[in-house]
Amino acid sequence: MLRIRLFEDRTAVLYPEQLIKCPVHLCIGQEAISAGVCAHLEKEDYIFSTHRSHGHCIAKGMDLKPIAAELYGRSTGCAKGRGGSMHLVDTENGIPGTTAIVGGCIPLAVGAALSARMQKSKRISVAFFGDGAADEGVFQESLNYASLKKLPVVFVCENNFYATNSPQKARQPEVNIVERANGYGIPGVLADGNDVLAVYETFREAAARARSGEGPMLLEYRTYRWKGHVGPNADIEIGCRPADEYEEWLKRCPVDAFMTYLSKAGVLTDAENEAIIARIEKDVDEAIAFGKSGPEPDASELLDYVY
Repeated sequence: MLRIRLFEDRTAVLYPEQLIKCPVHLCIGQEAISAGVCAHLEKEDYIFSTHRSHGHCIAKGMDLKPIAAELYGRSTGCAKGRGGSMHLVDTENGIPGTTAIVGGCIPLAVGAALSARMQKSKRISVAFFGDGAADEGVFQESLNYASLKKLPVVFVCENNFYATNSPQKARQPEVNIVERANGYGIPGVLADGNDVLAVYETFREAAARARSGEGPMLLEYRTYRWKGHVGPNADIEIGCRPADEYEEWLKRCPVDAFMTYLSKAGVLTDAENEAIIARIEKDVDEAIAFGKSGPEPDASELLDYVY
């Protein structure tokens, strides 16, 4: 969680320099979901993510350097400077490529689960998506097919209550997203997405179910993003979200909550915590330096990788 938080905090600070040209969708405030889920995944397991993918990819084991280089549009980036923030890829760590199409990653995860079934492997796949993607028809189709074939896929809904600036209550009836699993015979679990231990425990069950051939689960984690839909700033100042709502969620910081828990349990001292932060800050420093110093794609490569 700290690794995600510190990398994204730095991204927010550096973005106004205008050296990062691609849009960035930050997941600050939602780190517990990425960390709690990916703690149960093996290297060969697949994750399929969205435009807000930094946290998922970092938690899955992706190195910070190719992410930073991609943000800066360099040839050393994970997509050779052509994808930007919304299209991260790391096939060695089970990240075939993130997609900015709302709901687009969901059927990809189902397809990967189908391939695992056909290959008789123990690999599972995870679809990360927001509450807005639950409005898409492909969400229903994917639940239906995954249930029908008992595929090893887990659907993880990060419900932060907003699709861009549109509140969930203006788009959906007051029924929990997780309840949609019932119509397809899929178990569903609603949990606090800001409690990393709650995420860890609920996903443990989902992962075990998928690996044992029992089929998919739908997990709805309630959370909140601190920044606006896109960019380094909050959108509270321009009235996109209520200020009091925002302040209440800031008090439920998943990183601070877990630090407090570990401290009270005698697991983590202040000195150890400071050492962890220092180590990660050094990694972030090196990643940003690597990202900025890489070569830009040459004009002669304009048509490379275009199909």
